[in-house]
Amino acid sequence: MAKRRGNGEGSIRKRKDGRWEGRYTAGYDPDTGKPLSRNVLGKTQAEVREKLKTSIKDTEGIDIRRAEQYTVAEWLRVWFETYSQPSVRPTTADYYQNFMENHIIPNIGDTLIGKLTSLEIQQMYNKIKTSGRVQRYKNMTDLSVSNRLVRGVHMLLHQCLGQAVKERLISQNPTNGCKIPPKEKAEMKIIPPEQIGVYLKAAEERGLLAMFYLELTTGLRRGELLALLWSDLYIEKRAISITKQVVARKGELTVNVPKTQNSIRTIVIPEQVVNLLIAEHEKHPDNPYMFPSPVTGTMYHPCTAGRIHKKLLKQAGIENMRFHDLRHTFATLALQNGVDVKTLSGMLGHYSAGFTLDTYTHVTNKMQREAAEKMGGFMSQVM
Repeated sequence: MAKRRGNGEGSIRKRKDGRWEGRYTAGYDPDTGKPLSRNVLGKTQAEVREKLKTSIKDTEGIDIRRAEQYTVAEWLRVWFETYSQPSVRPTTADYYQNFMENHIIPNIGDTLIGKLTSLEIQQMYNKIKTSGRVQRYKNMTDLSVSNRLVRGVHMLLHQCLGQAVKERLISQNPTNGCKIPPKEKAEMKIIPPEQIGVYLKAAEERGLLAMFYLELTTGLRRGELLALLWSDLYIEKRAISITKQVVARKGELTVNVPKTQNSIRTIVIPEQVVNLLIAEHEKHPDNPYMFPSPVTGTMYHPCTAGRIHKKLLKQAGIENMRFHDLRHTFATLALQNGVDVKTLSGMLGHYSAGFTLDTYTHVTNKMQREAAEKMGGFMSQVM
């Protein structure tokens, strides 16, 4: 038998399965006037009493009628157009729309936001992980997606439903109870020091020595490297200014400001790099781009630069790796040759030295072991 409580406090009863259940009125149906009941469960009466008290407090001021008007799909689109799209980069907006239209809406889009549960969201994450890839051709059998994509879907939905909580449409964010897959770190490769000369020789034979020499002495992001103008070089200061990057979006190249404020920076470069850049500019003195494409006369497409990089690797007999691994090559060699982490972090445009340390832990751990061995050798000599 349910134990009646004071007005507005709900009721508590013990179920046949041995658990305790608390029920309370969360509002009234705007069309029928009937009360809208909600429940909480627990192992003990005391546990349910506390949950009931919290749930009743959380639902105070919740606009049940508005919550019943929005499906997940409708609220997602309202949130995206009102709160998200105006404040994110166009490429980020493209990712968000992909998450919404290809993953979230097909799975839970018809569910009312007021009735969406953590269980439904978790089941969606699990389904996306194993079979969320869009089948682009008939014989495509592996439809699993990366942990990164699932985490991206979760982040978007968490922000979207968090705004619904702020709007008092729902009492709590159901994504809080979900488990997401761990971060995946892409395998980091570097060009072995003894093979860098061969790689640069291959670049020189293709007339691209300046571009790839600069990359290996600065660790610029690919978009930053390709967007450089001749005016970004300060010859007397031996420095280049990084203020923009090129991205490919929907088949077109666009130049944007870097993703974070830390990415806007000035980097001092070696004198031999300055000389290479001056010689490069003399090949096309009237072109504003530092590395113009011989085909278009403007910036290289990022994919084109990636294909050139793979050809250089093949020509030099080096294991295949991403263009981004040139950045890792620079950072690894810089650390191994005594560049301090704070300086390197600024050169790379990282938001903190801690992030740099976390990214290159394998290098710093090795350096610590070497330092320990040196100290051990020193101490054994003085004893």
